Amino acid sequence: QVQLVESGGGSVQAGGSLRLSCSASGYTYSLYHLGMAWFRQAPGKEREGVAAVDSDDKIAYADSVKGRFTISQNNAKNTLYLQMNSLKPEDAAMYYCAADFRKRRNLLEHRTYNFWGQGTQVTVSS
Repeated sequence: QVQLVESGGGSVQAGGSLRLSCSASGYTYSLYHLGMAWFRQAPGKEREGVAAVDSDDKIAYADSVKGRFTISQNNAKNTLYLQMNSLKPEDAAMYYCAADFRKRRNLLEHRTYNFWGQGTQVTVSS
């Protein structure tokens, strides 16, 4: 079992920046086999993948955030970050951290992640 706790959400104006963090704990399997990702869900919309990094350090971004968001991990690989720059009103959503030990072809497919955090709200005003 893996517990994920997100932090760092908040309210910003368009063009601003936020940094989200996700702390992973409770695992018994090696951290280095854990793939992690950020997803978001706005009211009335489906959950969508934002950015992900797998256990081989392969990274994927949604087209809508490329060049603006950066995903990273600490050296211990127990904390995941999402640096969000040049935020737009359409980036506003609940952001969730996800993790799983299984390998996946599509890093941004939410149905392949077994562990989820409670989410942190991001609000972007125009």
